[in-house]
Amino acid sequence: MEKIKVYIGSVVTMNNGRTQDAQRLVVFEGEELGRLTTYGEDPRRGTITDTRGTTQTLYKTADGRLVVHSDNWSRWQGEPNVATLQAVTEADLRPGGEFEALGHESGFGRPYTLDEALNAGEDLDS
Repeated sequence: MEKIKVYIGSVVTMNNGRTQDAQRLVVFEGEELGRLTTYGEDPRRGTITDTRGTTQTLYKTADGRLVVHSDNWSRWQGEPNVATLQAVTEADLRPGGEFEALGHESGFGRPYTLDEALNAGEDLDS
């Protein structure tokens, strides 16, 4: 296990270049199991953009807990970058779970059943 350092909270760079930083450091023993970046949408064009997105990282702590660090980031001045840390279960990482895509990237995924695939609809594209 290694020492993991992540930040939670928010940071915003304003138009004048100043930064309002309300982040706090969190340190724990654990290992990274997987990472997933999803890109945001350009509100003017309705297309995917690399200037906004979310990076989720799954960790297993030294005491066996699973936690997800979510970093909602933007490269635009005035838009906040907000990071959170939350405990999850293996069910959260499986099909239908809140962090299904991250679970798939981290080895917790499995093939859909036929019924799951038929009910997934548009969710398969996200």
